Amino acid sequence: MRDTRRLRLPRVSIRSLPGLLAALLLPLGLLTPAAAAASPPDATAAADPVRIMPLGDSITGSPGCWRALLWNRLQNAGHTGIDFVGTLPPQGCGIAHDGDNEGHGGELVTNVASQGLLPARLAATRPDIVVMHFGTNDVWSNVAPDRILAAYDTLLAQMRESNPDIRVLVAQLIPMNPATCAACAQRVADLNARIPAWAAGAHTSRSPVVVVDQWTGFDTATDTYDGVHPDASGDEKIAARWFPALAAQLGSAPGDPGDPGDPGDPTLTCTASFRSVSVWQGGYQAEVTVRNTSAVPVRGWTVTLRPADGARVTQVWNGALKSAADGTATVADAGWNGALAPGASTAFGLIATTPAGPAAPAATADCAATPAS
Repeated sequence: MRDTRRLRLPRVSIRSLPGLLAALLLPLGLLTPAAAAASPPDATAAADPVRIMPLGDSITGSPGCWRALLWNRLQNAGHTGIDFVGTLPPQGCGIAHDGDNEGHGGELVTNVASQGLLPARLAATRPDIVVMHFGTNDVWSNVAPDRILAAYDTLLAQMRESNPDIRVLVAQLIPMNPATCAACAQRVADLNARIPAWAAGAHTSRSPVVVVDQWTGFDTATDTYDGVHPDASGDEKIAARWFPALAAQLGSAPGDPGDPGDPGDPTLTCTASFRSVSVWQGGYQAEVTVRNTSAVPVRGWTVTLRPADGARVTQVWNGALKSAADGTATVADAGWNGALAPGASTAFGLIATTPAGPAAPAATADCAATPAS
């Protein structure tokens, strides 16, 4: 592992001098009984930094400039006791940051799991937190979501074997729409729809698994340079989405120094993920999963849903619907399903009408949470 930061020499405080002198006098037999007593630990000793592993493929690794933006955002918010770790060095982003990472270009998460590649990387870096955006190459290779999620199970078990208290932030992947893969856009949506339920089953109080929605609001036309890999705009969005979830794991801080329009709040966040259930001529049924990605409980949530292709939400269950003239639907919790513990989720269903023939249902969904009183 390569550490790009300056070497810090240990400080010696005045209060630690008696213990230092005692150690120097010991060979001469000049210790007094009081000095010979065990000295208390030096209160100025710094705590070990929190070790954070960015894990994934080329979206994470090369050059992975969202990591640089995230690192500096955390530093500016007061989270200075951190160490990005990985067996790979910085990979080309020209921004000063701690560039260690585990973003291997071209890797499939299913191959990493089946070939047992992760344990050695964990042993070399010993992360406390893993920030994982992994599965894009699997989607491109038409690997089924069941196999990808099984690989997630394998990697999570290996992480917990390395560190039983490890915390994992797992991304719902950014969209992809490469010229050579017309089906990839829907495949990403299909996988993302399954990730919240996987995380809920994998989550424990000792080793939490938190979903971070990197899909909603990300546009391959403006936020990537090739339909897959983020450009500067995409890097900003990815860093902004990771920040509140990661800051919540690190504890309170002065706040996010990013733009006021950045999504989420450093201590109170939720995500909403849209999933198509069935389609017919002129309409479709869908489900939206709401998850509390905060480190604290919430007592309510509101989802702003913007259906694609002129669709209009006409009916909702397990939520309260308000519709705007432009087709935007606002769905609030139904009361009984508003309170969510950290990592907990709930869902509401909907019916939408479409003006044209059958099409793949899609919608962007943003979530706002209400703090528990």
